[in-house]
Amino acid sequence: MKVLTMAEMAANGEQPEILFWVGCAGSFDQRAQKITKAFATILDKAGIRYAILGKEESCTGDPARRAGNEFMFQMMAYQNIQILNGYQIKKIVTTCPHCFNTLKNEYPALGGNYDVIHHTQFLEELIASGKIKILDSNEWKGKSITYHDSCYLGRANEIYEAPRKVLESLDMELREMKRCKSKGLCCGAGGAQMFKEEEKGDKRINTERADEAIETKSDFVASACPFCNTMLTDGIKNRDEDMNTSVLDIAEIIEKAIQ
Repeated sequence: MKVLTMAEMAANGEQPEILFWVGCAGSFDQRAQKITKAFATILDKAGIRYAILGKEESCTGDPARRAGNEFMFQMMAYQNIQILNGYQIKKIVTTCPHCFNTLKNEYPALGGNYDVIHHTQFLEELIASGKIKILDSNEWKGKSITYHDSCYLGRANEIYEAPRKVLESLDMELREMKRCKSKGLCCGAGGAQMFKEEEKGDKRINTERADEAIETKSDFVASACPFCNTMLTDGIKNRDEDMNTSVLDIAEIIEKAIQ
């Protein structure tokens, strides 16, 4: 895929409509790279002028702050803010709720003020404005799906409806887990838990959440966060249900359903 970097755009004296913030997972994790490609494909099909920072993008500092290393968080944040402000970035879209939350709510205190939106919100806008059109005969039609609320998207930022509206536009049957929306259960990766061994307990959080997803007897599990995707996939594999229950990001679902 040919994706322009901000450096290339700036060299041509151009400014993108949005900056696509890819994030660490979307850049380096093999599973999350598929989500990145799917979202970039959607942006291309919608005719959106976008760019990425490429090698100039570094971690937002979210895991460092959650793990208690405030000094490292501020160093990373200042470095990113300097680059973003240097390019006069106004609007950022990201596929990661952790990046979304940090850029939107924590960077302003350090001088980074941007209009930050999550990719599910952006997809909802694209569908509502007709920039992308859902195929009538898409492969998801009539299938059942359950949606897992990411903590950083849901409880932290109260974004519950956008992802659901996107899924409903596909004529899929949305089956809610018993704990959803503001009462949703964490996948087990938030608060820098993704990068450390869990404390001793009687059941892993991701296994408990996977069990709730399996209980809905849905054909698919939808997530909107690369960390949640990893944890739910592992939890379902642990229950030997991976043969008939796939965990997909909303961007991957939409990419296969548009013209």
